[in-house]
Amino acid sequence: MKKILVVRNDKIGDFMLAWPSFAMLKASLPECRVAALVPSYTADLARLCPWIDDVIINPTKKGSNADRAKVVDEIKSHRFDASINLFSTTYNALLVRKAGIPYRLAPATKLAQIFYTRRVRQRRSQSAKPEYQYNLDLVRSFLADLGQPAVEVQPPYVALGDERVALQRQKLAGQLSIGRGIPWVFVHAGSGGSANNLSLGQYAELICGLPSHCEVVLTAGPGEEDNARRLLSMVEERGRHAVLYDKNEGLVDFTTSIACASLFFAGSTGPLHIAGALDVPTVGFFPRRRSSTPLRWMPLNSEGRHLAFCPPEGGGVEGETDMGRIDISEALLKINPWASDFVA
Repeated sequence: MKKILVVRNDKIGDFMLAWPSFAMLKASLPECRVAALVPSYTADLARLCPWIDDVIINPTKKGSNADRAKVVDEIKSHRFDASINLFSTTYNALLVRKAGIPYRLAPATKLAQIFYTRRVRQRRSQSAKPEYQYNLDLVRSFLADLGQPAVEVQPPYVALGDERVALQRQKLAGQLSIGRGIPWVFVHAGSGGSANNLSLGQYAELICGLPSHCEVVLTAGPGEEDNARRLLSMVEERGRHAVLYDKNEGLVDFTTSIACASLFFAGSTGPLHIAGALDVPTVGFFPRRRSSTPLRWMPLNSEGRHLAFCPPEGGGVEGETDMGRIDISEALLKINPWASDFVA
C-alpha cells in the first residue's frame, strides 16, 4: 500500500476531527503517500496538515456532472492502492469505486456499504465514543489488514511554531488595538448552521462573567458578522469591553489567530474544533441529543483542556436541543476556577 486516499469531504469541524487519522496513517506507514479528498473550503487546512501529501478538491453538491467526472479522472490518475472513507455517502462510495481503487474501506452503514470491499461495523448513531475515535478505528482496521501496528500520535495536532504565533499576535494586537501582555479570550457565537447554540443573551452573560483582566475577542465567520456586532453592543451595554475580529486573510490566517488565544468559547462548530486541534483550551456548548452530545463531538484537546456544557436532563426531545436551558451563571462557577490556570 503505497498510495492511500482518505475521504472526509464534509464540514470544517468534521475534517479537523480526521487529523488524528492522518497522523496515525503517516506515523504507521511513513513511506506511504496520503491524499485527502476535501471540499474547496477546507483545502487550505488540508494543505496545512503535515500528514497529507496531496489534496484533491471535491466538487460540492452544486458541482456539474463534468466536474464530478473530472474528479474521478483525477483520482484515477493517482493510481491509489486503497481508500478509507471516513465519511460515507452513496456519492463517496461510487466515487472511489468508479476510480477503480482496489481496496475500499468504510463504515458498514447505509446502502452505500455495498460498494466497498471492506466494511467496519461502528454504530456511530449510538454516539458511544468521540467522532475522532470512530475515524481512528477505521484506520486501525486498515492497518490490521496490512499486519501493521498502529502508531498513536498525541495532541496538539496543529503545531504552527512559537515564532509564527508570536508574529500573528503582534499583527492582531495592532489590528484590534489590544494589549499583547494580557490573556486573550476568543468567543465565537456563530454556528454555521451546523448545530444548536447559545443565544446572544447567554453569550453576553457569559462574557461579562469572565475575569476582568482578560481581553475578549469576538470572532465571526462569513455571514456571522451582524450577529457578532449585536453581541458586541450587548456586552458593551453591560459595561464590559470587547473587540470584534471579523476580517481575516483566509482560513489558515484565522487558524493562526486562534492559536493566539488563551481560551476559546464556542458551540459545536468548526472554529471550536480548530482550537481543539491547536490544543488551545476550549469551552464548548452542545445539545444533549444523542447524535450531537459533548462526547460524540469532543474536540481534540489534551486531557484537562476542555470543558463541555449541555442542557440538563429532562424536558423531553425538545429539551435536548433547547440551549436556553443551560444556566450560564451555574456554568461560570465551573468555568472560572478551571480557566484560572490558563488566564493567570
